[in-house]
Amino acid sequence: MTTEPSQASSSWRDVQDALGAAIRLGEIPPGSRLPTEPVLMARFGAGRHSVRRAVAALAAEGLVRTRQGSGTYVREAPVLDYRLSERTRFSENLLEQGREPSGQALDAREEPASPAVAEALRLPPGEPVFRVRRLGLADGVPVNLSDSHFPARRFPGMLAAWEGGGGVSAVLATYGIPDYRRIASTVLTRLPNAEEALLLDQAEAQPVLIIRKVDADLSGIPIACSETIWAGERVQLSVDHAAREENRHVDR
Repeated sequence: MTTEPSQASSSWRDVQDALGAAIRLGEIPPGSRLPTEPVLMARFGAGRHSVRRAVAALAAEGLVRTRQGSGTYVREAPVLDYRLSERTRFSENLLEQGREPSGQALDAREEPASPAVAEALRLPPGEPVFRVRRLGLADGVPVNLSDSHFPARRFPGMLAAWEGGGGVSAVLATYGIPDYRRIASTVLTRLPNAEEALLLDQAEAQPVLIIRKVDADLSGIPIACSETIWAGERVQLSVDHAAREENRHVDR
């Protein structure tokens, strides 16, 4: 890395700009460990506070992450191009890009449907639904956190089905639903709360993308609604119009 201070004492912004430029130019490759604080202080003629503030700013940008007891490293996960269509599937999306999908069930419980969930699933308010929270990973790196709701009346015993560790498609297939379609999607953005940032391994100052969706069986009856929080620095969303048009022709 060839970053020299332009003055005797650099500000934290000088350090941030120089390190950020080196990362973006590939002078500090993805996965590399940043130099230690004493090395950076000597290189930039900066104080410890300035170096720490600069590194914190780089973390807020999503360029680096700190591993407790190990150091600070340049993030290495490439941006995932996640395509939205009437038949969006997490595993298929990742496998097509040479990424390895996996997931962790964090929580599964039965609860009364909130007014928003009841409306999305066309249920009476308060009717029992199963809520499943899952962490989605690409090549072992967290990329999304989802809360999904399913009508308990239609899927009796569903909580036990999730214990097998399969994804949504595998669980629904056990109930005689081999395929389903997305009938509504809403995309928005916000800052994560502390728990979300921790699970997604990102800074609280880094925005997340939110997708609220409703899925239906092939007869058009809603079977699931969910809110998925995506790590904004690792994912870009695109709408697959070609697949949409193809599905339209098939349905005719």
